[in-house]
Amino acid sequence: MTRNAAFALFFMLPGASAHAESLTLVALGDSLTAGYGLPADKGLVPQLQAWLAAEGQDVMVANAGVSGDTTAGGLARLDWSLTPDADALMVILGGNDMLRGIDPAVSRANLSAILQGAADRHLPVLLVSMSAPGNFGPDYKATFDAIFPDLAAQFGVDLAMDFFAPLKARGDFSALMQVDGIHPNAEGVRLIAATLGPQVIDLLKKAGK
Repeated sequence: MTRNAAFALFFMLPGASAHAESLTLVALGDSLTAGYGLPADKGLVPQLQAWLAAEGQDVMVANAGVSGDTTAGGLARLDWSLTPDADALMVILGGNDMLRGIDPAVSRANLSAILQGAADRHLPVLLVSMSAPGNFGPDYKATFDAIFPDLAAQFGVDLAMDFFAPLKARGDFSALMQVDGIHPNAEGVRLIAATLGPQVIDLLKKAGK
């Protein structure tokens, strides 16, 4: 059998085409996902894509981040963000809700609807936590922060720690932030992508075609 014939036979075998196809991970989020203030190749999506590729993962990370979006905006975009090619979903929303002091009950309802939409499509999900600052008071913070572990347990989805946890672990992380003090800079994003990466790999194992 010639080498070309052997390759042809391989791709005719049951399941061979499935292994040859890459996966698509939809990253639904706001400016933290979109890459606000960063060069095109230094945002979260391209840095996460590069990290996964270095780990041998055949996956395309689709950037469904829109700067300024709240959980309501993410929910409104869900149906057209989750194309038929989507194999898994990562949700990074809630930052603008807490910055605007939106009622946590509203944020919870929107995120719940997003997770239900993913469940209806049988898509595995990685829900990335957000942690509210204390300026709206301890009750607001406790109620908001509880949204993410509660919904992860309710829907049986994977939960990632506070988005900024890899930076906060360094103490004074101002050097890892852009001048606005809200968005991480390229190095900060690199640390966040490297922290999310292993959980994304675990998520992709659930998304095999």
